[in-house]
Amino acid sequence: MLLHIPAVVGRAELNSAAELLAAARFVDGRLSAGKAARRVKHNEELEPEPQLLERLNGLVMAPLVRHPSYQSAALPLRIASPFYARYTPGMSYGQHIDDPVMGAGERYRSDISITVFLNSPEDYDGGELLIRGAFGDTEVKLPAGDAVLYPSSSLHRVAEVTRGERLVAVTWVQSLVRDPARRELLHELNLAREHLMNEAPEADSTAHVDHAYVNLVRMWSEV
Repeated sequence: MLLHIPAVVGRAELNSAAELLAAARFVDGRLSAGKAARRVKHNEELEPEPQLLERLNGLVMAPLVRHPSYQSAALPLRIASPFYARYTPGMSYGQHIDDPVMGAGERYRSDISITVFLNSPEDYDGGELLIRGAFGDTEVKLPAGDAVLYPSSSLHRVAEVTRGERLVAVTWVQSLVRDPARRELLHELNLAREHLMNEAPEADSTAHVDHAYVNLVRMWSEV
């Protein structure tokens, strides 16, 4: 499932994040890449600095993890600390698949990859996120504050930036439900469940859908 979540991060938070990132130090993004990705990765990432990361995560990650669409689609068990990446002219990230297991301390399985766009698409040319699916590549270049969720097993790449600067936060989720087809089915069922709970909370059909959803999560969860 590829899911676009609009307006995850608000304008005030984006402005504060932009100020922090403008004054921050970036390093070669290949330092955090796996063996295969290192050959095709050409970007910069924020130098790890605990206090700065804590402030940025409060602005960017806190609204993401609270967002109901994220909760419904990801069914998160663990979420990684994000990387804040910068692409300037000539930088790109070639075709790759994210590492299946990540983490230097507590290890986690990467089921879902997430990109949060931190500046406007008018700020740069190129820089499209291209995600390979059953019907070819999907091109993603979203407004500032929007996020996209997609399977970490997908082939994907970032096209070369030819003008300006592309700023994103990238993170990964280990889901309670490993199988992407089951996650997609649960997300769709939960959308129907939420609609029924709002429109007909006392109806028998609402109770039946709620019962089915809850017990499918129970059946498919890995905890």
